[in-house]
Amino acid sequence: MIDQAKTPMIEALGLSKYYGDFAAIENVSFKVHQGEIAAFLGPNGAGKSTTMKLLTGYLSPSAGAAKIAGHDMNTDRLAGAVRLGYLPENGPLYPDMTPRDLLNFFADARGLEGKHKRERIEEVVHLCDLSHVIGKAIGKLSRGYRQRVGMAQVLLHEPDVLIMDEPTAGLDPNQIREVRNTIRKLGENKTILLSTHILQEVQAMASRVLFIDEGRLVYDGPTSEFGRHGASLDERFYELTGHK
Repeated sequence: MIDQAKTPMIEALGLSKYYGDFAAIENVSFKVHQGEIAAFLGPNGAGKSTTMKLLTGYLSPSAGAAKIAGHDMNTDRLAGAVRLGYLPENGPLYPDMTPRDLLNFFADARGLEGKHKRERIEEVVHLCDLSHVIGKAIGKLSRGYRQRVGMAQVLLHEPDVLIMDEPTAGLDPNQIREVRNTIRKLGENKTILLSTHILQEVQAMASRVLFIDEGRLVYDGPTSEFGRHGASLDERFYELTGHK
């Protein structure tokens, strides 16, 4: 069960997003508390990416509110962004830059300076195991290494909250294991919401499942109870998308 005494670091409060008459999501509410790793599941087109963009302040809600560490991401986005690291699927990387160049660029953009800047770059390079490719052009790296470069970039400013959209998509089994281990390590002291289509990753990393279908939250509970009555994760996914 969720420890309600813990601080809610990610909050969706009646979130809705409409495009004309079409509801991308409607009245979605949940909280992810400090120290939790929550998996955000649902079929393609269910509203996962829309919800994540609302939570990160990339979109404004039609109704409701999104909060990061208590900051409303529609009205106080800059303060919320200080506490947030967002890794979108296929996030923007500059292929002609090296990881070192990219990390220096984003460190400068985040206002990191001097010794603190050098220490933070060294720490994220170590955490994401980038030392072997630090001087190689990003465009020549494997997808697994590019994903790690993206993760290092979002960790530079030491955010308390991480939101990741399909962090293991397109990776081979060895790369998935490496990214999984990194996320579990980060989850020891950060709040993480990750979207994934790989149900095995849910069991491996997340203590909680949030499931959205047709723009509405249809399950919010412990991962251990997601496959109820002995059903597999695949079967439960099938059931929650309207197939009984």
